[in-house]
Amino acid sequence: MLAKIIDFVKRYFSDIILFIIIVLLMMLSFATGYITAKNIQKTPITIEQKQ
Repeated sequence: MLAKIIDFVKRYFSDIILFIIIVLLMMLSFATGYITAKNIQKTPITIEQKQ
């Protein structure tokens, strides 16, 4: 069983590394956007009714 896993990793090593890099970049992009959106100061929306 372990030999099959090692053979699989050796055969698809470049694809596995590419997949890991893409996933890490996606997570980094999401975290950056989340932190940026959290730090933006927005004025609250107020709803006023005319009488």
